[in-house]
Amino acid sequence: MDGLEAVDLKLSDVLENNDSERIDSEYFQKKYLNLDKIISNTLPLKNISKVTDGDHSKFPENQKKEVRYLRSKDIKNYYLDNHDPIYVSSEYAEKQKRSYITEHNILISIMGNVGDITITPDNFKKSIANRAVAIIKNIQNINAYYLFGYLITKYAFLNIERLKIGGVQLRINLEVLEQLKIPTATKRFQKMIESVIKESHKKQEQSKTLYKQAENLLLEELGLLDYAPSKQSVSVKSFSQSFGSSGRLDSEYYLPKYEQIMRSITSTKHKKLSALVDICKSIEPGSDAYQDEGIPFVRVSNLTKFGLSNPDIHLSEDIADEETLESLKPKKDTILLSKDGTVGIAYTIKDETNVITSGAILHLYLKDDAIKPEYLTLVLNSMLVQMQSERDAGGSIIKHWKPSEISEVLIPVIDEDIQLQIESKIKDSFRLKKESQNLLDLAKRAVEVAIEEGEDVAMELMQA
Repeated sequence: MDGLEAVDLKLSDVLENNDSERIDSEYFQKKYLNLDKIISNTLPLKNISKVTDGDHSKFPENQKKEVRYLRSKDIKNYYLDNHDPIYVSSEYAEKQKRSYITEHNILISIMGNVGDITITPDNFKKSIANRAVAIIKNIQNINAYYLFGYLITKYAFLNIERLKIGGVQLRINLEVLEQLKIPTATKRFQKMIESVIKESHKKQEQSKTLYKQAENLLLEELGLLDYAPSKQSVSVKSFSQSFGSSGRLDSEYYLPKYEQIMRSITSTKHKKLSALVDICKSIEPGSDAYQDEGIPFVRVSNLTKFGLSNPDIHLSEDIADEETLESLKPKKDTILLSKDGTVGIAYTIKDETNVITSGAILHLYLKDDAIKPEYLTLVLNSMLVQMQSERDAGGSIIKHWKPSEISEVLIPVIDEDIQLQIESKIKDSFRLKKESQNLLDLAKRAVEVAIEEGEDVAMELMQA
């Protein structure tokens, strides 16, 4: 029996206040029973809000882009990710009133990356979501920001973990989510949590504004600030101008919009990416090597142009020898670039890391002083390179951007002073983003301290 965890419970204890109707042993692990003891004075979520989910229909293609259509993958790091948004028409959205999302709604991923969560800020533009997202709205008798602050704590995550239903794809049923126990708090404390989270949102928006200014500086320098891609679908080419020069016969490769963007790049000073960086591959150990603890394993789903999310998959320290292991960990100023799935996402590593990336992510190491790392990363994420990746990797169901194609990508090399201005704005953007995250961490920790030691101690923490 060594190493086994056993809990003895009477049937009456199991059934008492068990709204989930679960009787499996996993539901009654010690860590969950201890949770019940720590958190008192609670209300079930259904008593203070309406819990619903998103659209159950098949996503409608080829509609007017009028209303944001949110998916579970759009919820990352407690904020909405706008890297790859999709939209539906107002007419379609009008039929999905049950799935409306407005300001101060809390969104939780209930399928896929179960437990990812965010709150919509003030004046959030009406959207709808798909069925993989739970929407907590009509929140009453409790501050929505305090509720969100609790839902990002370790205690809420334990509770959510407890409520997960097994299967090939973990999920949470809405009926079970409604039973989530929410601890009560004084209005004063709730208001303080709201203030901290709103300040976090403010800094997040300032960060986005600075990043957008950096993007505009680049486009303005290249005369592309008001660029509109050509909608022509026909391009006449001779054999020597097409296959003879590129080795490609697919007609999409020669669309006028791609030629248009390439003319803009080649009209200014530029270099191939391979002339600016060394391109190195990582490893793909296979799912058999995945484990719950060890070295975090970063995949494309964990990568955005604004940073890395915490992976839920890890690798053993024994996956490679010590020297190889160190070489696989991205160092400061390494640029990560995705080549599979969602291709063309780039991010510059800010500090030394203790992670390994999947084989779908390339490591780029600068070898030319004429280019700044944050500037190059911005260009890689811009439409200048995104359209090159779209042209190269287009046509397949699962996108794959070949390293040989990536090495041929053309990068504009603009005046160093403009590069430095761009780099300054990006660094300020990431500084504000980090401050935003620190405030969110403070709100989360304050709610945890209030549960553990009382509100007075938690408020001292926020006022320090």
